Amino acid sequence: MPDNASRDIADPLLAWYDANARILPWRAPPGSPPPDPYRVWLSEVMLQQTQVATVIPYFEKFTARWPDFASLAAVDDADLMSAWAGLGYYARARNLLAAARAVASEHGGDLPRSEAELRQLPGFGAYTAAAVAAIAFDQRAVVVDGNVERVVTRLFAVTDPLPGAKPRIRDLTDSITPDLRAGDFAQAMMDLGATICTPRAPRCLLCPLAGRCDARAAGTPEAFPVKAPKKARPLRYGTFFWVERDGRVLLVRRPAKGLLGGMRALPTGPWAESPPALSAVPFAAGWTLRNVTVRHVFTHFELVAALATATIGSHIDIAYESADGEWWPIADLESAGLPTLFAKAVKAIRRSE
Repeated sequence: MPDNASRDIADPLLAWYDANARILPWRAPPGSPPPDPYRVWLSEVMLQQTQVATVIPYFEKFTARWPDFASLAAVDDADLMSAWAGLGYYARARNLLAAARAVASEHGGDLPRSEAELRQLPGFGAYTAAAVAAIAFDQRAVVVDGNVERVVTRLFAVTDPLPGAKPRIRDLTDSITPDLRAGDFAQAMMDLGATICTPRAPRCLLCPLAGRCDARAAGTPEAFPVKAPKKARPLRYGTFFWVERDGRVLLVRRPAKGLLGGMRALPTGPWAESPPALSAVPFAAGWTLRNVTVRHVFTHFELVAALATATIGSHIDIAYESADGEWWPIADLESAGLPTLFAKAVKAIRRSE
């Protein structure tokens, strides 16, 4: 395996980072003392599967409302889930709250400094623990996200396809990670992948590592990383139910565990392999099946949802068993914190009226 000296990666990369680092609200400038660990951790959780431009306004709102572990640990679960709405991958929000409470109650409000201790906290997988240890505490850690994978597979022309190549990519990243300025190095690799070594049309002429890149030498940088063929996502079907009364619509709280756990939502039927349509209504009403559907892609399947609507009088009482049912003002639905899937359904229903 190549070592730091033979590949000579860290020095030119850090020099490039010193001049070109992105300015982000959770970062400290290159060469400065590490930033607030709370802000590093919060940003890393939000950035999982989510683009920087999307994260920034959420991060700023969160840190203004909950500036430290103690304030976040004290928040009501429902308030947090509503504030998270739109970021997706809602298990992150549940783990965020669980980790904040563990830090507040078990660690005196301070994050542990080592990867091993961080891994014991909810939501801290290998990547998050390494990133926080490096960026927040300047500990030497091997940080590999999607940008780093792309940079490393091109530097070393790794022909093994992902995801099987991940252990080798980690070893190669380890081989070029310096003992000093580990946090800056990790962020430099991320910035290089985000701004120069992009998935398409990489800007190799501007890359500080161009002379050391095996993929560029071969003239095939865009061929990396090599990815195994994707499997087709299974298709599932469901029905969402919109029932309104006196200018309000019924929202329910989804079960704490599972997809979109703890979020407000429209009542739904089962998600099955064939369209359930109106065979599984949540309660008796004059349901009308709209001639529109909503499609939404989850990580492991795609959902096609039919939309059914009904209006009932104020004198009718619904014995609906789902927990935390509430009548929400239709004019104020934006404040309900609906996840993207149900926000799509609301827009589709309004367009069909």
